[in-house]
Amino acid sequence: MTVKNIDDHVGLGAANIEGLLRELVAIRAELVGDSALLQPGLAEVHGNYQKSARNLLHYLALRRRDLRPLQHRLAVLGLSSIGRAESYVLATIDAVLEVLHHLRQIPWQPPSSETENVTFASGQRLLVEHTETLLGPATPGREVRIMVTMPSEAANDYTLVHDLLQQGMDCMRINCAHDDSATWLRMIEHLRRAEQSLGRTCRVVMDLAGPKLRTGPLEPGPAVVRVRPRRDVYGRVIAPARIWLTSEASPQSSPSSASVCLQVAAKWLAQLHKGEFIKFTDAREAKRILRIVDVTAAGCWAEANKTAYLIPGTILHHGHGINERHHHTTPVGLLLPGENAISLQQGDVLILTRDLQPGRPATRDSSGQILTPATIGCTIPEVFDDVRSGESIWFDDGKIGGLIEKVESSQVLVRITQARPCGEKLQADKGINLPESELRLAALTAKDLEDLSFVAQHADVVELSFANAATDVESLQQHLRRLGSRLPAIVLKIETRRGFENLPDMLLSAMRAPCCGVMIARGDLAVECGFERLAEVQEEILWICEAAHVPVIWATQVLETLAKEGMPSRAEVTDAAMGHRAECVMLNKGPHVVSAVRVLDDILRRMQAHQAKKRAMLRELRLAHVSSQ
Repeated sequence: MTVKNIDDHVGLGAANIEGLLRELVAIRAELVGDSALLQPGLAEVHGNYQKSARNLLHYLALRRRDLRPLQHRLAVLGLSSIGRAESYVLATIDAVLEVLHHLRQIPWQPPSSETENVTFASGQRLLVEHTETLLGPATPGREVRIMVTMPSEAANDYTLVHDLLQQGMDCMRINCAHDDSATWLRMIEHLRRAEQSLGRTCRVVMDLAGPKLRTGPLEPGPAVVRVRPRRDVYGRVIAPARIWLTSEASPQSSPSSASVCLQVAAKWLAQLHKGEFIKFTDAREAKRILRIVDVTAAGCWAEANKTAYLIPGTILHHGHGINERHHHTTPVGLLLPGENAISLQQGDVLILTRDLQPGRPATRDSSGQILTPATIGCTIPEVFDDVRSGESIWFDDGKIGGLIEKVESSQVLVRITQARPCGEKLQADKGINLPESELRLAALTAKDLEDLSFVAQHADVVELSFANAATDVESLQQHLRRLGSRLPAIVLKIETRRGFENLPDMLLSAMRAPCCGVMIARGDLAVECGFERLAEVQEEILWICEAAHVPVIWATQVLETLAKEGMPSRAEVTDAAMGHRAECVMLNKGPHVVSAVRVLDDILRRMQAHQAKKRAMLRELRLAHVSSQ
């Protein structure tokens, strides 16, 4: 397109300004009119959120149209393109209208009856105030808070809690799906002690388990253990497997980490000496040797340099040398059954049963053809009343996908449509998602209601899992009021398609309280909305919440590899930096979570100089000082 064509297309000059004026005046009237129609519904909104609720309604009305052509025409004139209007919608439009009227030399003043609308200054201030009320004061040098999910060990490890707080934790998250009230209380007591020691404060956030749909139990797998030494990339043994041998009459736990613990006859065990050898034939008919490296009163340590598979009854032979003809023997004692799994490939049929009878893998004939399909139960059989043929179903955080082919009274037939070419393994207690089904599940389970008595007494914030509708929010508010005057703030966890679609209505219900928030639970949300849509969906949640001046928690798998394995991936670091768009970033538990807090703190401090919500912050750029050679 030539320069002349661009000018003609944009329509620079008086005619363009007149057209922009007409369009913006019409948009403004529509925004004000829509919010006026909904004014009666705002009567129940708390005073803290009255202006915010009106701004949210203005934003929703603004986003009901395609603004891209208007944005382009405004940008060409060097005016605001309304692309950062979330926190102060009407103020942004009024500012543009004022400039356009000035260009046309026409006086203009917003109606005096609307002077209580959100201004540029108050819009930013409201979000800051609401964030501080919900998540506590900001850490100096870092506006975005850090939330950390507590592992069970935090109940017995004060040092862990102290170190997390010292490194920058602002909110302690306790997942009520795990542990019990006594364990939660010890975690909180450790936090209060650490607060006093460090002179810092930290919010206690408790996450209700909610109606998590999961796979049921499976029949036990075979009782077999694999002994495997560590090898380098060339296959050379760099550390032998360590086997703890203990008496089956009075078994003792291994004093340090062991590859496997074996129970054997006490009399046979008493005859072992350091430097001797144990020979056996494993479950694959492979001949193997163990070397005794230490003997203690509680048991013996042996080492293996080759992989072996042992089962109950495997005969162990002991002698003073490898080549001795006569050896004392003992069978390996009881081994716990292994964890079973169902192997699934594209095209397979999986039967989902209403009861929780242990499921089982498919049975096959000698040629590998399936005789009977695999079966597995589900933890909430009520969903059988709501699913329909043709709807999609996902298992294990989206690793396995299927299509519901037939719904019967006691079972659902699923055709597997998504799995890796080599297949996937489905285990017990894995998540099930039904994104296309209209499930009539209450957000609060019987367990949640039982846990609420503790939550209401000890938590600063309660997270409502699987919040799907305004009635879910209202139900939690009612239960909390019945438990006393101490009302924790409510955070809506958006992790379903319905929850995402009903977010504006749920926000208006949550804003009846003096404080509330939203968590983007990206794990289930990605499965529900589609992984390819996750980036788009989380952006929309950020926009809607900013318009309502409601703080957002960016959650699920942030620096996950770092927390679990000690080293982050490049993609994770970029993802963590994107979390700066929210008011809080949540880390999950892991052996290296203290390091993860330290790294996240550094990332967020750096990003604060570059980004504020959608607005780039133009700090001095070092590269700009580098002269070209």
